[in-house]
Formats: sequence, C-alpha cells, structure tokens
Amino acid sequence: MDDTTLVSRFLRDGFVKLEGAVAPRVAADCASLLWRETGCDPDDPATWTQPVHWVPGMAQGPFAAAPNSPLLHHAYDLLAGPGRWEPRYSLGTFPLRFPHEEEPDDAGWHIEGSYLPEAESWYFTNLRSRGRALLMLFLFSEIGDNDAPTRIRVGSHLDVPKVLEKYGEDGASGLTLAPDLATASAHRPLALATGSPGDVYLCHPFLVHAAQPHHGTRPRFMAQPPLMPAAPYELERADGTYSPVEIAIRRGLGQDASGTDGDGTDATRSVRS
Repeated sequence: MDDTTLVSRFLRDGFVKLEGAVAPRVAADCASLLWRETGCDPDDPATWTQPVHWVPGMAQGPFAAAPNSPLLHHAYDLLAGPGRWEPRYSLGTFPLRFPHEEEPDDAGWHIEGSYLPEAESWYFTNLRSRGRALLMLFLFSEIGDNDAPTRIRVGSHLDVPKVLEKYGEDGASGLTLAPDLATASAHRPLALATGSPGDVYLCHPFLVHAAQPHHGTRPRFMAQPPLMPAAPYELERADGTYSPVEIAIRRGLGQDASGTDGDGTDATRSVRS
C-alpha cells in the first residue's frame, strides 16, 4: 500500500490493515510465549476451559520487536506525525479469547480510554485524545469471522468528536460516553478485524469498536496497545501541519473540509480498491 492510499483510507475508514507488519518469526515467538502463559495445550482443546485468559504486560524480546518494524515506524509517522509518537517496547495486557459458550461482558460499542483522573475508576478520553496517538490491533493467531474478531464501525471516528466536544479538556469516562457513541455511530457499516499472525490494524483513537462472543474453533490471540504520543494532539496549528489523526478530529467537528493533510499532499482521495 502506498503512502497516499494508506492516509486516505485511514481518513475515510478510521483504520488501515497492514498485512505482515510483524515478521513471521517474531509473531510465532510471541504466540508461543502467550501459550506458555495460559498454561493451556495448543493441541488439546480440553485444556481451554476459560473464555478469556488475561495475560499481563509482556516485554520479552519478541514483544519489544513486534511494534518496531520499519513498516510500522513509517506508518506511525504518516498517521500520527513525525516526532509526535513514542516508541514502545511491549504490547500491554492480552485478552486471549477461547471458544466458549459464555458470553463476554465487554461486548458493548466503545472507544478506548487513555488516562485515569484522580479519584476516578474508569479511564477517560478527551477531544485531543490525551494519552493515545493511535489504537493498534496486533494479531498473533489466524482470526476468521467466527474467531471473535474485533467489530469495527467503519468511519465512526468522524462521529466521536461531536460527542466529546461538550466535555472539553477534562474529557469523560468510557462509561459516560458509551450510550452516545453507540447511537452516534449506529449508521456506520461493520468491518471485522480478521487476518493472519503478524497483521496489524492501525486505528484512529476515536474508532468505535466492540468485542464479541467466540463461536469458532481456535483461540484468538490479539493485543490492542496504544501508540503513545510524544506531545498532545493540537486542533489549532498556526502552521497547518496537522497529522491525519488531527485532520479527522477537525472534520468530525466540521472544522476541516480541506483536501490536504497539512503539507500540501492530497489527503482525501478516495481509494476503493
């Protein structure tokens, strides 16, 4: 995917899928380490007794390498802006989903919270996406339609700014935002985050998404860490050097109808291949 296509798809849909962004050996080593953490036997479904295994932050070598491929670094620059993101060397907590009759309790439509105000128990989000430059989905197993792929409301990142606007710089919790987000994005078409080990979805931090029950036959191994910002996003830049993430927020507010991404290149070309 060329740079223009990547940016235009991101602006239009709120996400891009980068196939093979993590090297096969790295992805396989990550999966092996995750299996070890679960205590389950990958060849014996009788040992898969829980619907979700929560594996805490993994920072071994493969997990440090996974988010740092040259392809990903280039994409971070394109979407968040050069010098506006922090490298990361782990992939956070993994919710590993296994085939199970029990329904998940986290299947509502939402965006990710990114910071925890004092005396609060739910993570918050604000209009400038404090604490999160991108939402990322790293796939470490084969994930088909029946393997509990994350559900995505395509283009919903453009619906969220108006919902957040009234909460100002303080922002609001996921619990407060969820009903309005679900309503505001209800008209959007659905996509599923399917793919193969090593595929990565780079998502606008305001992309509305949800978990779903696992009715397949193979476990789903996926991480969804944030890309951390080096500096807060800005929605009023005197020099006009907006990143695609900022452009999308401005468009959601009705403030940016231009056809450029801040440096004069076409950021709105619709690519339907």
